[in-house]
Amino acid sequence: MSVLPDPGASRAVLVGTGCYEHLEQLPAVSNNLRALQGLLCGPLSLQLPARHVTVVEDPVAAHTVVGAVRQAAAEATDTLIVYFAGHGLVDAQDQLSLALPHTEFGRVETGLPYDWLRQVLLLDSRAERHVVILDCCYSGLALGRMSARSPFADQAAVEGSFLLAAAAETRTALAPVGQTYTAFTGVLLDTLRRGIPGGPALLDLAAVYRHVRLTLEARGHPVPQARDRNSGAQVALGRNHAVFPAAPVPAVPGGDTGERPWPDPRQIRTVLGFFTALADVRVVSGLTHQAVSERSAGRLSAGTVSRLLNRSTVPSRWSTTSAYLSACGVPDAQITQWQAVWQQLRAQTPAARAANPGAAGGASEGKRARPGRLPVFRRKRGH
Repeated sequence: MSVLPDPGASRAVLVGTGCYEHLEQLPAVSNNLRALQGLLCGPLSLQLPARHVTVVEDPVAAHTVVGAVRQAAAEATDTLIVYFAGHGLVDAQDQLSLALPHTEFGRVETGLPYDWLRQVLLLDSRAERHVVILDCCYSGLALGRMSARSPFADQAAVEGSFLLAAAAETRTALAPVGQTYTAFTGVLLDTLRRGIPGGPALLDLAAVYRHVRLTLEARGHPVPQARDRNSGAQVALGRNHAVFPAAPVPAVPGGDTGERPWPDPRQIRTVLGFFTALADVRVVSGLTHQAVSERSAGRLSAGTVSRLLNRSTVPSRWSTTSAYLSACGVPDAQITQWQAVWQQLRAQTPAARAANPGAAGGASEGKRARPGRLPVFRRKRGH
């Protein structure tokens, strides 16, 4: 089942190099970074807090990029997104290298070996899911060295992840002169902004990949590659705005009997995720604040609905949240799941921990321990 990541427990690192000393300039890369940053933080996508999206533009050294990814990998417990746009090179051993401003052809020490980032994801990440998006431009020489036994997407794959890679054949096809964005990222942005007509309610990576591939192929551009490990393709990057929001829920209270794509409370880990998903419930319902109030049989005013959705702390009482969910048409079974999440988050508040130190197990928001995960990664070090 497709899932939207909890924005409070997710992170994104966006890396791009457009200014080069020895390689062709890629001015569109800067636009890629700004647009993708705005999209990930905005209502059309994951609604990540600005502080959870790190932009590294024209890094002067490899350790700058690795350090940013390592920090995000240590902080994220839900989903970690790593994006790179720029030139991609392949060395004599068919290993992928990401070009930095000072990178030179034939001098491997001047680039950033992708395997360095891969090792951070394998060994240092606490995230349950990884999304790796590589918008790399290749020269003809680099493509000539790509062997059939070591395809690009296989090199870059990470266990428990989804890799979306623009393995372009020429620079011109990937970054057309005069275009605002590179070809691959431009289609990706357009897909997330406009949605996919006739597509699923949640734009998971499987659907996004198919649409981006078909679009680029129809335009005569090189087609991207993708690799899915451990259901990474089910991670959604937003809702499908081509078919959403749908019609409002039935006027009769008591829950929606249809197949609406309600936010899954079981995916909520943080207070931020709780309120983001709570606001998304109203969007899915198709109701205004006033309509929610009218459907609550007098239990909620429109102002109460607004104040609930703009809180930053978990309500001390469940009744208002319950009335809101019911008025929106959320099924009773899911309301029960929401209440369980509310209770868990309440138990994590400082006051609750002080009253009952052992109740929350000492876990802080967005940093739950997951016993056994690191040994699993270490056993796969050689993959």
